Amino acid sequence: MPPTSRRKPRVFVDADVLFAGAALPSEHGASLVVLRLGEITLIEALTSQQVIAEAERNLEEKLPQALPVFRLMVSRCLRVVPDPRTEDLAAYAGAADPKDLAILVAAAREACPWLVTFNVHHFQPGHSKVTVLRPGAFVLRVRDLLAYLSPIEEEAP
Repeated sequence: MPPTSRRKPRVFVDADVLFAGAALPSEHGASLVVLRLGEITLIEALTSQQVIAEAERNLEEKLPQALPVFRLMVSRCLRVVPDPRTEDLAAYAGAADPKDLAILVAAAREACPWLVTFNVHHFQPGHSKVTVLRPGAFVLRVRDLLAYLSPIEEEAP
């Protein structure tokens, strides 16, 4: 019997991951791999309007030639959600660096068990329902989970 409707894993993507995915030429960089997982629909990759604005501002200042790639990537790989309201942040005060608190709250609000960022320390002590990982660590977890789909090789006598 086929499994009932399963939801894709939800992953919240921070601005530094978007920046790296758009700016770095490596097709095998972990940031780009995370975004491609969203593009091919293995995960549901989400981000907030604040994150988009931050990544776009940083690219505009440092690497404006990457903006077209960034905009295409956003349209193909991500679902952009609204920022939390200011009054919604008060209950989470102290859970993350003040400038990143809205990102953590958005990830929790959107039921994303994963928040992928290079700035893991900005999201401490964090939220009990959101695991914060660097892109490489997230990709390794996905690889480990996919390994379970492989049949166990029998040892030759």
